[in-house]
Amino acid sequence: MAKNIKGINTICTHVGEVKDEQFKGAVSPLYMSSSYAFEDVDVKRYPRYFNTPNQEALCKKVAALEHTEAALIFGSGMAAVSTTLLAFLKAGDHIVMQRALYGGTYNLATEEFDKFGIAYSFADGISVKDFEDKIQKNTKVIYIETPSNPLLTIIDLEAISSLAKKYNLISMIDNTFASPINQNPIDYGIDVVIHSATKYMGGHSDICAGAVASNKENIKRIFHLGKNLGGSLSDYTVWLLERSMKTMGIRVNAQNKNAQKMAEYLFEHKDIKLVYYPGLPSHPNHKLAKSQMRGFGGMLSFELNENLDAYQFQKALTLIKSSMSLAGVESTVLSPSKTSHSLMGADERKRQGIADGLIRFSVGIEEPEDLIADIEQAIEKVRK
Repeated sequence: MAKNIKGINTICTHVGEVKDEQFKGAVSPLYMSSSYAFEDVDVKRYPRYFNTPNQEALCKKVAALEHTEAALIFGSGMAAVSTTLLAFLKAGDHIVMQRALYGGTYNLATEEFDKFGIAYSFADGISVKDFEDKIQKNTKVIYIETPSNPLLTIIDLEAISSLAKKYNLISMIDNTFASPINQNPIDYGIDVVIHSATKYMGGHSDICAGAVASNKENIKRIFHLGKNLGGSLSDYTVWLLERSMKTMGIRVNAQNKNAQKMAEYLFEHKDIKLVYYPGLPSHPNHKLAKSQMRGFGGMLSFELNENLDAYQFQKALTLIKSSMSLAGVESTVLSPSKTSHSLMGADERKRQGIADGLIRFSVGIEEPEDLIADIEQAIEKVRK
């Protein structure tokens, strides 16, 4: 493999391949074995140890994409989140978390941390002061998500990194919405980067996986807990994920362009009340997003005017699918109040600004004209 590869599509395509030394195939061979020799070998391989040939190779691709020394892949995004957090937190510790988080991460804290004796506080805003005000003597971790799910709030990565270093804390980010194509938090000083690889890394709505990237020391720490919790990924899924990641740069850049066009269209639409997208100049954090993101991503959210029913609108769509997940090549919508954030109480959703009628829109790679036509016909049906 050539050294000093910098092109993002070259990294996606070539870094972390398994060489087919026997038949010289163009793609990585798949090693399905769950049992490997332990004598006269350099590495004792075992699926739960994250080091089968396909697992080990894919970790190199994730690390290269996130500009880190090492990485691990997991069976789901939440396996990556929970293992990483618990690797750095123990009974008596405290964590400061962004309040506007993916619902699963929010539920992990509010439903499980008490059982482990881990204290937590939510920063109500997105400024450094909002986080600093919550820091306690026993705080060990700051955890953020930017752009956030589902309102696309943006947090200053460099400022959070500096705050963490000031208090000798570990900074972590869920970088799922941005993907490594649009944003590399490590370059701004963040310590640990987490992904639901189900989303843009997988990109085809047929894989469930998670990923964590950091320096070797942090990854070693996460590994030691991960091998005991057992959240590893099957080699067949690893192989599928590596295949999918080869086109991630092309897919995400196409979704960036489409989402920008769709956000501008919705912003000007007379039947749309609000649009949340960091690529719009109207977004309160637009300048910040522009300074730390190479693209604004394929995710946006919007609200219809009060006279239009959000649920009936989604049912009336014929091209855009109603779907639980996001980031596939096909465009999808969902209601966060009924899915990703449904376990939050209504009061907490209201506090975060997640209206019952909010629609999260994952923009795919279709022609924008077709997406617009579908939205127009759905609005007309609901209006009648």
